[in-house]
Amino acid sequence: MEPKSIKKAIITIEGNSHEFPTFEGTEGEKAIDIRTLRSKTDYIAYDESYADTGSCLSDITFIDGEKGILRYRGYSIEQLAEHSKFLETAYLIIYGELPNAGEFAKFSEGARANSGVADGMKELFKGYPREGHPMGILSSLLNALACYYPRLASNIRSQDLEHLDETVFVLLSKVRTLAAMTYRMKEGLGFVEPHDELRYSQNFLHMMFSMPGKEYIASDAVSKALDLIFLLHADHEQNCSTSTVRMVASGGTNAFACASAGVCALWGPLHGGANMEVVAMLKAIYESGDDGSKYIERAKNGKEKLMGFGHRVYKNYDPRATILREAYKNIFLENTGNNGPLLDIARHLEERALSDDYFISRKLYPNVDFYSGIIMQAIGIPVEMFTVMFAIGRMAGWLANWREVADVVNGRIYRPRQIYTGYTKREYVPMEMRG
Repeated sequence: MEPKSIKKAIITIEGNSHEFPTFEGTEGEKAIDIRTLRSKTDYIAYDESYADTGSCLSDITFIDGEKGILRYRGYSIEQLAEHSKFLETAYLIIYGELPNAGEFAKFSEGARANSGVADGMKELFKGYPREGHPMGILSSLLNALACYYPRLASNIRSQDLEHLDETVFVLLSKVRTLAAMTYRMKEGLGFVEPHDELRYSQNFLHMMFSMPGKEYIASDAVSKALDLIFLLHADHEQNCSTSTVRMVASGGTNAFACASAGVCALWGPLHGGANMEVVAMLKAIYESGDDGSKYIERAKNGKEKLMGFGHRVYKNYDPRATILREAYKNIFLENTGNNGPLLDIARHLEERALSDDYFISRKLYPNVDFYSGIIMQAIGIPVEMFTVMFAIGRMAGWLANWREVADVVNGRIYRPRQIYTGYTKREYVPMEMRG
């Protein structure tokens, strides 16, 4: 349901004034409805990278970057991180409400029952080179899932979304299995079948790290830390990958193809790959013998980029970074004793940046990537798989946004305009006459 108009906005172009309705979201976000701008004025709005454009109405996630607020379906990320688990939060994001005991039991069972993959999909791994990037492999395998579930990939523009539950179970569960299989293939190891008695994150780590005769069962501290990473990455409003999922979904595309497109968008170093850059930076600092002080000065002089600081949306401390910093100390370190020089450097960088006017004035605070990479490395996940971990968590948000688009009866396909800056009309010149 669209919000009601609260007042009119007047836009004057070439001496003519035009009225456009405005409206306000439930958290006070204000917008001018310019859907009739072109028909009324023959102008379009130019907003490179859509920073000031609201592309959709959504009930899923609210962010206030100035105040450092993140909420899923109205629940603060701090409360969910403290009291919830990834699967419960995934249910909340996709279906809109926290589940009761019966609903969560059904949801958990659906995820457990859909962990395995068909033998034919296992054969697909033989076609990938071991040096292939895991995000490329994961994207293609998610797309291939549509071929194994044609019934789920057909009825995609129904208001009732008849097969929503099964689609959610398949993608939310199998993305983790396919990710683990990708890692095993690249390491030259045999695949490990899911252990469906384990919790979501424990089962994933079991499939990643078990060896013949030595089953890997992650400790509660390790599995809780990874589960928290999945939860904190579950959704983040209209970021690059989520808006890509909605764009693809607007064409009536099935959830498997939309998730595959989301993985491709997430792959980029400016989006999902940022946590890899953080670890690479920390390693470079450590190998140089610096404690981070020299690096800070080079960053201030424009000679280095301080990875893991600053965010496109947050102009305050990223609340997810705060949660992960405390989780690393209170969950991970106290239970595993897993400390190291990279964490010391990270802490020093954070302390210096938070007390330096250069970073404070530019509102360059630590973001979620700053600590997520350190935790994943401590768990034993290789750097090349970091973005895949992001994709596992973000699958919940992609499914929720896909559902919002698919649930709109007679919804319009997304089709941005452009400002053309090329040649005006030219006449064709035969090749023999070209200089």
